Amino acid sequence: MTKQDPSIGRQWYVVHTYSGYEDAVKKALEQRTESMSMQEYIFQVVVPKEKVVVVKNGKQQIIEKNLFPGYVLVDMIVTDASWFVVRNTQNVTGFVGSGNTPVPVLPEEFGVIKRRMGASEPTTEIKLNTGDLVAIKEGPFSNYEGLISEINRSKGKVTVMVTIFDRETPVELDFSQVSKKI
Repeated sequence: MTKQDPSIGRQWYVVHTYSGYEDAVKKALEQRTESMSMQEYIFQVVVPKEKVVVVKNGKQQIIEKNLFPGYVLVDMIVTDASWFVVRNTQNVTGFVGSGNTPVPVLPEEFGVIKRRMGASEPTTEIKLNTGDLVAIKEGPFSNYEGLISEINRSKGKVTVMVTIFDRETPVELDFSQVSKKI
């Protein structure tokens, strides 16, 4: 193994893991990097996550959700030794690439991932779409039904078109105030 200048060839790579083991792989890889003295070749391990608002039991909660279940990003210089350390970490199934050759993430792609991870406003996870028929559960329009005309995930709001006095009227509601009609 030849020693390289650490600034040459340093790139982000995607490692495939068993889904649900991303955080365990991150921790194991960081420990292996230290115990095997690979800090000059493996710099950072990231599990891409974003903040998401979910509605459970009628209440909104903010949780962290994996952007890419089953994948971990590694900032590294690929050498035979660093490839071996990553590839032989428990619950790692391989690098994303062709055969045994890892393919680096393009800088533009990594920029998009980084922006999503660093977003201060959580996105909202809801199983509603524009055009869905919903029942309004609470508020002044409870027991009314209407069609969703707009969804604002960042604010956790939907606009529902409700018929009042034979006229379509837009009503803005929280996600927790509506339920999808089947």
